Amino acid sequence: MLKSYIARLYETASRGDAREETFYSPLEGLLTEYARNQGKKNVHITTLPKNTEAGNPDFRVWDGKQHIVGYIEAKDPKVEFLDNVEGSEQLKRYRHTFPNLLLTNFFEFRLYRDGEFIERVQIGRPLLFQKVKAIQPVENEEQLLKLLEKFFSFSLPKTYNAKSLAVELAKRTRFLKDVVNEEMNVAAQESDQIERPQISPLQGFYDAFHKHLIAGLSKEEFADLYSQTLTYGLFAARTRAEGEFNRKLAYDNIPHTIGILRDVFKFISLGDLPRQMEWIIDDIAEVLAVTDVKKILHRYFHEGKGKDPIVHFYETFLTEYDPRAREKRGVYYTPEPVVSYIVRSLHQILKEKFNRPDGLATDSVTVLDPAAGTLTFLAEAATLAVKESVDKFGERGKEHFIKDHILKNFYAFELMMAPYAIGHIKMSFLLEELGYRMSDNDRCKFYLTNTLDMEELDESAVPGLSSLSDESHLAGKVKKEQPILVILGNPPYSVSSANKSKFIDGYYIKEERIDKRGGRRRLNTYIKGILDDYKEAVSSEGNIQPLSDNYIKFIRFAHWKIDKAGEGVIGMITNNSYLSGLIHRGMRKSLLESFNEIYILNLHGNSRLGEKSPDGSRDENVFDIMQGVSIAIFVMD
Repeated sequence: MLKSYIARLYETASRGDAREETFYSPLEGLLTEYARNQGKKNVHITTLPKNTEAGNPDFRVWDGKQHIVGYIEAKDPKVEFLDNVEGSEQLKRYRHTFPNLLLTNFFEFRLYRDGEFIERVQIGRPLLFQKVKAIQPVENEEQLLKLLEKFFSFSLPKTYNAKSLAVELAKRTRFLKDVVNEEMNVAAQESDQIERPQISPLQGFYDAFHKHLIAGLSKEEFADLYSQTLTYGLFAARTRAEGEFNRKLAYDNIPHTIGILRDVFKFISLGDLPRQMEWIIDDIAEVLAVTDVKKILHRYFHEGKGKDPIVHFYETFLTEYDPRAREKRGVYYTPEPVVSYIVRSLHQILKEKFNRPDGLATDSVTVLDPAAGTLTFLAEAATLAVKESVDKFGERGKEHFIKDHILKNFYAFELMMAPYAIGHIKMSFLLEELGYRMSDNDRCKFYLTNTLDMEELDESAVPGLSSLSDESHLAGKVKKEQPILVILGNPPYSVSSANKSKFIDGYYIKEERIDKRGGRRRLNTYIKGILDDYKEAVSSEGNIQPLSDNYIKFIRFAHWKIDKAGEGVIGMITNNSYLSGLIHRGMRKSLLESFNEIYILNLHGNSRLGEKSPDGSRDENVFDIMQGVSIAIFVMD
């Protein structure tokens, strides 16, 4: 077998025009023959044509049951020593991502397991291959066969815990992010050379998000969000799949009611996916296929005594995926005691101040989290509402209560697609734990939208825009028409907010008027935004930029929404700068004029001010941030 392989290498080289890829066929033949001799008749080997150096390894090996065995990275036989290759950034990425990897120059074979070097076998000398025409004898045949046996015998662990699964998914998603970014760059270069280029699905999704959802989104940031969304979309599909699971089956397991994820996976599962992306997405799906995801989450939920398994899973994922991601996005997951305190307080206030005897479980109560992230607050509110209903009316009506109240009257908005996907997973999992399995026609009213923007998207056939437009219209109805009684959450903090809109920030209209003499005058007419109510009292101040902080915009949105309804309550944890800031006095005045009662629990924790606890010790923040925070409850009854 090896003599035949060596002979084919020499025959290939003798043609005089051989490149690395030219030698793929002999290697594929060797692997196929070895598998057949070992009784592995259905082994399938796919070869990835060279695209970019950022791509995947050259070979992927499948077993007869359509599970991935491992990957092979081949280098030209002219590369005599593999030590330099082994230390390259490319191979480090491969070793970190793929748990069963062979590196070869067709004469030397090195095996790596979970990034660690296992062994090497040399069956010939690349230098002799280049200089001597006579076919050299095979060396170490038995050792190579044993190495191949180890390679082919690999299979992914059948059991993961929540932490190890998050780590395995994170390292593959980081690799996917690089591949998506490179694919977009390649597509952009190719379109520059075509007079009328066709928009690729990837470019279509990027254009949709960049133009209509997240202003200033770079292609690198899109690759990051998109890759996380794919992983968590696969995760969501896996939680609903019974039996076999792979990339192509994922689309069938995405609920019909979540149109954006359906659009994404129509391309991923059914479309003409770039091969570089196909390989790594298949690998992510493979990890999920051998994992009982529902069992892991169920165990995590109960062993954690009710702790949110999805958020803890995502935090573990982010720690491995990109430890700086939280800081870059200004997103901090609210500690569970804070969430519980706010939700329970609102629940009690509804009973005492609003004549809703069942609190959050009252059928006339509507709830909105305008910056929902992974849906932590809404999940807590739903859990408390279901408990209240069961305690008062028993288990019998629980399913109807969840369908007719939780899924009907609880709303949420989120700007970032990865938390959006995770939030839908969370609510589906939580409701199942509470006794309600969502059907394909059910959905949590959790919308991908920019809360602060009232403009809705026109319908479009561009990939990604159709479903984004549908979400925009559904969210728009909630923003403009749906009375909301309870608004809660943890909005983002960013003093230099990039989230600007006509509705919040105001805008100028350029007009041209003709005077009595026929002369033309150009006018800029300013149309107020709702944030101007907080700014007018301090408009003469030199710097009112702090009033454009994201958290203030979200408080103003909630304030406006409750004003429209004529009654309601807001419960939020935010930056506490507005409590005493000189520039915030117009904001405080406006809030005091609108709300009957205001409750403030100042949690302090401002490390810039060097705040101390009553006992003199350091005042710790409930978040890992420098800015102090507070909980505020605003009541209008």
